[in-house]
Amino acid sequence: MEFLCHHRDRPGSLPLREELLEAHWSYMDRYAAGMIARGPTFTHDGALTGSLHVVDLPDVAAARAFAFDEPNHQAGVYRDVLLRRWRNTLGRTMWDFPGGPEGGPRHLVLGLGAGEPADLAPPAARDELIAYGPLLSDDGTAWLGTAALLRAPDPEAARAVLTRDRYDAVEVHAWEFGGRR
Repeated sequence: MEFLCHHRDRPGSLPLREELLEAHWSYMDRYAAGMIARGPTFTHDGALTGSLHVVDLPDVAAARAFAFDEPNHQAGVYRDVLLRRWRNTLGRTMWDFPGGPEGGPRHLVLGLGAGEPADLAPPAARDELIAYGPLLSDDGTAWLGTAALLRAPDPEAARAVLTRDRYDAVEVHAWEFGGRR
């Protein structure tokens, strides 16, 4: 089962986050075999907003343990955690993305909603997509939104990957490839 986990930073927690960097990476190294994507998220003016991990885990209990046992979470770096089942519609990891980690701004787009599913399939123009898929309930039956990692020139172009007016909220974060894989 694939899960998207976005740990969202607590204001003022950067010094603690920096202190725990090796502990965070060592913890994530334990999940390297199942990692689909990972990396820090930022405001578009460069302030850190969180840490994204998309990972294949055995079940919901393992996903909760992954999210809440993480050293930064345990130490209070994060203000909250978005944890959702996710389906990897591209069938690849970020390391398989033909564009690699360089060559233009990268973004995390989170469309949060409920009800009739939208944007289940990747858009026809897929060349800039790094990862893409629906956010689902724990049992995988209810659509709760869509998440995309992509290369785009600016936040508005990144936002355009999702259907306008279909989501209760859409977040666009700057994102970069992370980890030491």
